[in-house]
Amino acid sequence: MRLGINLGYWGAGMDGDNLAVAQEADRLGYDVCWAAEAYGSDVPTVLAWVAAQTESIDVGSAIMQIPARQPAMTAMTAATLDSLSGGRFRLGLGVSGPQVSEGWYGVTFDKPLARTREYVEIVRKAMSRERLTYEGEHWTLPLPDGPGKPIKLTVHPQREHIPLYIAAIGPKNLEQTGEIADGALLIFPSAEHIEETAVKHLRAGREKAGKTMEGFDVCPTLPLAVGDDVNGLADMFRPYTALYVGGMGSRKQNFYNQLAQRMGYEKEAAEIQDAYLSGDKAGAAAAVPHELIDRTTLLGPVERIADRMQAYAAAGVTTLTLAPAGFTLDERIAALRAGTDALERSGLAA
Repeated sequence: MRLGINLGYWGAGMDGDNLAVAQEADRLGYDVCWAAEAYGSDVPTVLAWVAAQTESIDVGSAIMQIPARQPAMTAMTAATLDSLSGGRFRLGLGVSGPQVSEGWYGVTFDKPLARTREYVEIVRKAMSRERLTYEGEHWTLPLPDGPGKPIKLTVHPQREHIPLYIAAIGPKNLEQTGEIADGALLIFPSAEHIEETAVKHLRAGREKAGKTMEGFDVCPTLPLAVGDDVNGLADMFRPYTALYVGGMGSRKQNFYNQLAQRMGYEKEAAEIQDAYLSGDKAGAAAAVPHELIDRTTLLGPVERIADRMQAYAAAGVTTLTLAPAGFTLDERIAALRAGTDALERSGLAA
């Protein structure tokens, strides 16, 4: 099993620290450094900045939002980043959510599966440097009865095949991801539930495409905090878990809330959402069960984290992406180093 890091969003006054974390991960031999975008920092700019100041670690978008860009522009960006980084770019895509898609980008959040499938087909065709033609429900290239002509990408990516990941949560999206992508970006993964909530659906998609799970990257992100006080460390992540389970999306469309329900926390997920949407964020955080936090993060001494890593590997995880927590840069660096120590103790290091 490989290790990655996720630096999250940028522009919150910690950019220098984030770069230092990425550089330390590069030095420690981490496999990939992911960064995110929502409606603040964009991810391609951040990844170009990180790639220019690291040597061997891959850089990946987790995610580039599908409603933010036309697919041909995403292909251009991916090819450019792969070329500039010396073949170290990984393209992670996702549909975002209805609030961001419609409120920020002005793109109707409808038929996300069909839209994702067409988007991936166009991106892959463009990156292969074929002359771009496409006829689908959501995109037609070139536009009919106009001056547009089939053209091809002029930039040569470093590699013939840039790895393409999709952020997926729901069963149908996971199955399609297994069918059309090279990897899956997962959030709130529990080693005890990941087979039922994710891997079996990815496997079904691979089988649909006539493939096995061999070579497919199952890549969940887990916050990491190191120390002896597991309960105290878990409390650090109460607001984070409450935000996603309670406030990410609408009452009717919150994919993270639905995931918590599928993990067996139906009653608790409803309580968290009710509190969060009523404005009681503290109450929502208090309603998060300790067990839910503990199962979806890596907490405790290095030995305990090593045991949890073994459980994730046994459940089918191939790249474990860590989000090292800490109030200072030194604490985040220490957590990062503890991650590599735990991997070595687990016996999973390559």
